[in-house]
Amino acid sequence: MKWALPIAGVMASAAALPAAAQGGFYVGGGFGQSKAKDWCANAGGISCDDRDTAWKAFGGYQFNRNFAAELGYTNLGEFKASAGGLTDNAKANAWELSALAAWPFMNQFAVYGRLGAYRADVKEETNFVGNFEHTNSDLTYGLGAQYDFTRNLGLRLEWQRYAKMGGGEVAFGPSPGDKSDVDVFGLSALWRF
Repeated sequence: MKWALPIAGVMASAAALPAAAQGGFYVGGGFGQSKAKDWCANAGGISCDDRDTAWKAFGGYQFNRNFAAELGYTNLGEFKASAGGLTDNAKANAWELSALAAWPFMNQFAVYGRLGAYRADVKEETNFVGNFEHTNSDLTYGLGAQYDFTRNLGLRLEWQRYAKMGGGEVAFGPSPGDKSDVDVFGLSALWRF
């Protein structure tokens, strides 16, 4: 038991390292749940599955403890609607470029906001009017919290919105031609070099 106290001291010291004290490159990945907010909203009599598993991969550069720029790819999953034998399924993914502004209020913990732009591809398959592919760009933004276990390893919990995604030619949305906001609530890890 003589070794337990020194080991505990080393572990506590490692955990207390200042988080992201210097800038540098980082990479990361994560997963979460996506929800297409208006995919089949206000559509009575339609079976709707507007949630799916999402995953993302990203890389960025942290200029200092408060600011970073990030490039990422997110697979938002598949959203499904059906009624009376008719089906409409959409798969969505997006490339994004964001700026992150963080407020570290402890050595290891920070909250942050994200603002950027995305370029999305939505592939929509129906069994009644054919298939569509929508490509569009718009804003993405979000809020999150990050905990840094060491100088190199961090963990994020984040909500992010992709505004007005898709094309919506099919009438499952609130009205034809509408687009849907897609929200992702997720968990990710990052590694700094």
